[in-house]
Amino acid sequence: MSKNKKKINITSQAIINYEELWPGYESDMLQTDPELAEIVANFAFDEILEHDKLGTKKRVLMILASTLGTNSPTEFKHFVHAALNTDTQPAEIKEILYQAVPYLGISKIIEYIYITNTIFEELEIPLPLEKRAETVSENRFEKGLALQKKIFGATIEKMYENSPADLLHIQRFLSSNCFGDFVSRGGLDLKTREMATFTFLLAMGGTENQMKGHILGNVEVGNDRAVLISLITQLIPYIGYPRALNAISCLNEILPPK
Repeated sequence: MSKNKKKINITSQAIINYEELWPGYESDMLQTDPELAEIVANFAFDEILEHDKLGTKKRVLMILASTLGTNSPTEFKHFVHAALNTDTQPAEIKEILYQAVPYLGISKIIEYIYITNTIFEELEIPLPLEKRAETVSENRFEKGLALQKKIFGATIEKMYENSPADLLHIQRFLSSNCFGDFVSRGGLDLKTREMATFTFLLAMGGTENQMKGHILGNVEVGNDRAVLISLITQLIPYIGYPRALNAISCLNEILPPK
């Protein structure tokens, strides 16, 4: 066990949980900013984990997703390694990135693709990974629309019915591109994809309308209020309180406590 971690009063449980993600790794903050390292370690790797209902693997994957929403490449690199150290498959990491494209934009995600590829190459993970697409050009719209309806129900029909003629192509893009090209892919189950989407939205901020829709989507695929509260809680150290509290306000509006 690191002498430095003992010196600055990091709890034994925080050390155990930290080293589960990064065995043998020491942050430079232990030397340069020991007070901050102590506060963050004890909160993020001990106190907050008392409220974790996701489990280590999914928690790490969602933190990874949040670093895309906050545009945090340094923390993203750390959590790629943490994910691989907690039995996450390379394909699952790549699918989080692919899932992010229609929500955060390729201009942001391309940097993270390059970062991930560099890490994979250093670890001798062969690229490209196995193909995960489950649609082709001839059926991407139909399959995407069916997937939208599976998650959001009659809301999708209303969106098409209420769309002005000059904006109908946006609805079709959502069906064919967002859902047909991306959400339908293999490599992640639908519960994880919908949770990741909610994570992107709450991490980037200013997306309350979309968060509300995806709270309902999460419930439909099996992520209930307790799971979403756990998710938001685990993300607090990485996204900050304002965005977490905004997400909680949306949750209380759509899924009020019983």
